[in-house]
Amino acid sequence: MEKILVTGAGGFIGSHLAKQLYEDDYDVRVVDIKWEGYTSEPYYTEKLTLDLRVAENCRKATEGMDHVFHLAANMGGIGFITEVGAEIMHDSVLMNTNMLQASLNNNIERFFFSSSACIYPTYLQEDSDNPGLKEEDAYPADPDDFYGWEKLYTEKMCEAYQRDYDLEVRVARFHNIYGPEGTYDGGREKSPAALCRKVAQTSNPGTIEIWGDGEQSRSYCYIDDCIEGILRLMKSDFNQPLNIGSDRLITINEIADLIIDISGKDIEKKYDLSAPQGVRGRNADLTLIKKILGWEPQIPLEKGFNETYNWINEQVNK
Repeated sequence: MEKILVTGAGGFIGSHLAKQLYEDDYDVRVVDIKWEGYTSEPYYTEKLTLDLRVAENCRKATEGMDHVFHLAANMGGIGFITEVGAEIMHDSVLMNTNMLQASLNNNIERFFFSSSACIYPTYLQEDSDNPGLKEEDAYPADPDDFYGWEKLYTEKMCEAYQRDYDLEVRVARFHNIYGPEGTYDGGREKSPAALCRKVAQTSNPGTIEIWGDGEQSRSYCYIDDCIEGILRLMKSDFNQPLNIGSDRLITINEIADLIIDISGKDIEKKYDLSAPQGVRGRNADLTLIKKILGWEPQIPLEKGFNETYNWINEQVNK
């Protein structure tokens, strides 16, 4: 039985990934510094609470493992990553460097790194009608925040470890992954969860606040589709960064209206033009992943947001 390590398994994507691997009968070791507790246990064979900024902890985490899915990071939504720079870069670069070196020293067969669409240049994301970002668009580099720069740097570090030490690496650039059992309050939540929470907490009739004018656009990929993409990539022979996301572009206003419709409430939108908004438009080009892995998202936004809103509404009402 293959022994799999999932770091960041107390978080959103990591917990869903660990759960799927565990259900697929892998021997799953999960590691994080804190545990959200949203996912019902057990979803692992072994659980370790470790600070992966410490090299010795990374050695302990990877010891005896065959494959590593490295999702641990200091991160959050736009309100967090626009305010916090040094902490994000310091913590994540330490974790990534230590995990790569520990994986090399412990003869890990294959190493997965979770990158982000935040690595893409701002000059390609100034229009809300974004045609889709191709993997090759990453350079010349110009991410819009420190989080994006950190992810791009680690992509290059993975490439260097692969070239210099023959460590097999796989890199996914996630585009706005959403779904139930993730952070929905506290300041680190991303826009889908934040909007669901605002609607769930609002009276009927009521009003919710939208950051910006609501015409900034994104594409969103449901967690189950994301996990399928990760597993296909890890099993493949493709060793370059690959987009995992959706190519269905939608504005924040449209997402808010969709969630309001799901809630059945009579809610109006008001706008805070001074709030963080990120890039104007971001979309995923899926040409390469369709060609390489035969993968594209299967779960419509309407179904995905129905599942997500209902779960967050349940949490709020507790």
